[in-house]
Amino acid sequence: MDLHRLGLVSSRVYHFSLVARLGSIRQAALTLNVAPSSISRSIKQLEEDLGTPLFDRTKQRLRLTSAGELLEHHIKQSTGEMNRAVTEIGDLQGLRRGTVTLAVIESASRGILTDVLAGFWVRHPEISVDIQVVGSQDAVDLVHQGEADLALAFDVRVPRNARRLTSISLPLGVLVSPGSPLTKLRRKLKSYDLAGERVILSDGSLTLGSSVEQMFSGAFVEFSRRTKTNSIGLMIDLATRGLGIILQTQMGVQTEISRGQLTFIPLSDPGLSLRRLTLVSRPKGEVSEAAQALADVLTSTLEAMREGARD
Repeated sequence: MDLHRLGLVSSRVYHFSLVARLGSIRQAALTLNVAPSSISRSIKQLEEDLGTPLFDRTKQRLRLTSAGELLEHHIKQSTGEMNRAVTEIGDLQGLRRGTVTLAVIESASRGILTDVLAGFWVRHPEISVDIQVVGSQDAVDLVHQGEADLALAFDVRVPRNARRLTSISLPLGVLVSPGSPLTKLRRKLKSYDLAGERVILSDGSLTLGSSVEQMFSGAFVEFSRRTKTNSIGLMIDLATRGLGIILQTQMGVQTEISRGQLTFIPLSDPGLSLRRLTLVSRPKGEVSEAAQALADVLTSTLEAMREGARD
């Protein structure tokens, strides 16, 4: 919900919040497609009116002062309340209109979101769904902070002020091009099978990285790190070109597998945990009818995936 566009949040508050999140006036200006001087002037006026600096100016990044942190905290609280008010006003007209904010990890956005939204908008064509593609912990944090209605994330703890609606467990495996020698083993792989392989790794911003580190911990397997990135899409593109192998679930790679561009081979190392994909929402009393409608569709989709895996 764009409260600034509705005129419910002032430009100075909006600019401050954006700079606080991005840590840069230049990045905020690029996001809004305005001159940096406009953002800088807005922040300066706010600081002058409050009589205290809100940011510590360093060369690399702007950091919030104690006053800035206090202001940001209360802005998030008031913004969350305002979003709820606007959503509830929309709910007075039933499910004809409304806005839902969904925070989702990249692999789920590639894997199931398009089909979910296609079906959802057949039934609710006037409901807008704003989507933020972020890391797993960031997705849950957005729900925790009241900035998202729903989150779909891997391997996260659900905070007290949120609800776990459903979850499914997915096995970790290796994604390789069809010509890879690993496809000829015709069995589940062990970590030692990857010795000498060029591996495309995810960085620490993705929970996938922790799962991979868990597998290699103590395995004494030597492999070549081809690259490390926070983009699942880039990892998949590189793997389809035969430039390396990926360790992840099948989530987000269904299209490439069905087209024969990649082959998924499960891993069966002892102690290797399944990855848990969880749907999280705000507390029951804070969920709009529109958000609940989308949550119901996502829940049904995940539960159908679970049943399909059992067959």
